[in-house]
Amino acid sequence: MGLDVAAKKTLLRKIPHGLFVCGVAEGDQVNGFTASWVTQGSFEPPLVVVAVRADSISNGIIQRTGRFSLNVMAENQKDLVAVFFKPQAAVGGRFDVAPFQLGELGLPILDEALGAIECELVGAVAKGDHTIFVGEVKSAVLHRNANALNLASTGWNYGG
Repeated sequence: MGLDVAAKKTLLRKIPHGLFVCGVAEGDQVNGFTASWVTQGSFEPPLVVVAVRADSISNGIIQRTGRFSLNVMAENQKDLVAVFFKPQAAVGGRFDVAPFQLGELGLPILDEALGAIECELVGAVAKGDHTIFVGEVKSAVLHRNANALNLASTGWNYGG
């Protein structure tokens, strides 16, 4: 029995995903992208896991700097998150519509996000078309507490 591609796609798309803006910085370059393959990996130490397209600019920046931020977005911020899904002409262009501050580790923290964490890389697995990065949470900023944006509520599909 082979892989039923249609069943695989349907079932993998049923895995719940939040929507986050992952931020990276290298020198004067600041970049960000929408991340939906994110999960907590450990309580102690506090670890998060994020999958990043292998051929992306941000993937290379994470590998070189060993750092990334995750901005938790509110349930009403679909339009802002969509900006970070769209292709861009130059690194950092997405931040033209998303004011941010640099956090303790020098990573972008969106002013309008619910908050953000900054992570230092403690592991990576490069398989398939994404790299799985494991980061230890080193700083956390909470701007406000509200419901977080999830993929299912947007009508978008990513995965499968």
